[in-house]
Amino acid sequence: MGVAIRDILADCKEPLTWNDLSGIAAVDAHNALYQFLSIIRQPDGTPLMNGEGRVTSHLSGILFRTVNFLEKGIRPVFVFDGRPPEFKQETIEVRREIRTRADEAWKAALREGDMEEAYKQASASSRIDSHILESSRELLDLLGIPRVQAPSEGEAQAAHMVRRASVAYAVSQDYDSLLFGSPILVRNLTVSGRRKSRGRTITVNPERIVLASLLDRLGVTREQLVEIGILVGTDFNPGVRGVGGKTALKIVKNGEFESVIADKQPDFDPAPVREFFLDPPVTDDYTLEWRPPDVEGVVSMLCGRYDFSEDRVRSALARAPVKGTQKTLDAWF
Repeated sequence: MGVAIRDILADCKEPLTWNDLSGIAAVDAHNALYQFLSIIRQPDGTPLMNGEGRVTSHLSGILFRTVNFLEKGIRPVFVFDGRPPEFKQETIEVRREIRTRADEAWKAALREGDMEEAYKQASASSRIDSHILESSRELLDLLGIPRVQAPSEGEAQAAHMVRRASVAYAVSQDYDSLLFGSPILVRNLTVSGRRKSRGRTITVNPERIVLASLLDRLGVTREQLVEIGILVGTDFNPGVRGVGGKTALKIVKNGEFESVIADKQPDFDPAPVREFFLDPPVTDDYTLEWRPPDVEGVVSMLCGRYDFSEDRVRSALARAPVKGTQKTLDAWF
């Protein structure tokens, strides 16, 4: 879900071509998996599955999108979420209820023969379970793609890696990466290209947001950006009813953040949420190494266990130009 500040960021987004993206990218793994599960589906909303009914949409997304990254000179590292903070539990429960309702609405639309509504509701019902996570990690290992286990939020870890210059930029659809302090956020990498949305075909292109430029354009500090996020609502708090990005920006710039919170949400203490964004749990215990894919291992997994076409898998792997390990950024600029 992320933080809803899109309305104040329109002038802060830079359109990109794939040629602009060469470098090492920290991909928010859970965010990417949700995108794959939501988009890679049959026309009636049914996800891709093998003969035993195991979902494979995420595996298709990982394989073909990762190969596409490598062809474009992007070296991805997938960053997985760890333990969420206690104050995220309410959001987790709300999301679970939303997905359950969407699943019921999907089945109802199928019974009524409304394929457009079925696809919409099916996409909203996507969920990540242990099978999705375990099979994703296994495939990434076989592809030779590094992965990092975050102690808590993957976006926070990715932002930390950008600040350390371990990677060139963070990849996520959500704007939380900016609140976590990522110097550069790139959006739409996992969903770029032509796809259907609300019954029509649209083209989605990559875009970049530079945190320093954003703060300068809005005239706020990163701490104030976090306050804007708290006002509109984040994954860790519900926000103030009726306050959107533009209103929140005015409140913060007028120095009224504390008074508005005290008036509208007297029982809410914003300090833990603010501190979590500004100083989240992260780790430096990771190694970034890219290996040539284990072709036979990938074929055995995807074709032997998940019913992928062997010709398509081998053809995709033949396009992956990974020749060995790369630990520094220098070679990618």
